[in-house]
Amino acid sequence: MIGGRRIIEISKNVEPFHIGLLLIYFAVMIWSLINPNDLFTWSLEVFPAVIGLMVIIVTYNQFRLTNLVYFLVLVHAIILIVGGHYTYAEMPIFNWLRDTFHLDRNYYDRLGHFAQGFIPAIIAREILLRKSGLNKGKLLSFITISICLAISASYELVEWGVAVATGSAADAFLGTQGDIWDTQWDMFMALWGAIISLVLMSHLHDKFLRKINRE
Repeated sequence: MIGGRRIIEISKNVEPFHIGLLLIYFAVMIWSLINPNDLFTWSLEVFPAVIGLMVIIVTYNQFRLTNLVYFLVLVHAIILIVGGHYTYAEMPIFNWLRDTFHLDRNYYDRLGHFAQGFIPAIIAREILLRKSGLNKGKLLSFITISICLAISASYELVEWGVAVATGSAADAFLGTQGDIWDTQWDMFMALWGAIISLVLMSHLHDKFLRKINRE
């Protein structure tokens, strides 16, 4: 009953833009659940996107983020959901790129881990600027990048734990494609994703922050 009242309360205050993002999220989620490559892998890959949505719902009225962050969260969720449907090693477009350009592997996994740094960097930057008292500058960038690298390393530990617990059933989830340095590459891509995000997106993010501060 309490949960129902909370959903009704939130729904009254939802902006149309956010409703649109939510509809896209559920449309992609429903598509991904239709005949996925492997249901167990799908559940593992999609789980972070589900947790992310739950966090946004719980915090929506108390701490509303900028539209830029909500859009980026949707992009990240779609990357995860698509990876869950096909598995990261078998995403068709990246299979085509691999075969066309004679690459050594399907690089969708690398894109996913790049996004794991690129998108959380803006989320962390926003929370730090609005809640921690930190000002823009080198210290903010250092802490933001450190947070993203910690998130990436933590995810690698989760992958390791799942692999230990389930054995070969987690092969598609790990998506190493025979690369013994895959874990290091994943963290490296997240690191560079965070750095590039701050370089390219900070100015745009500041505009969204000024808008939400005025509101």
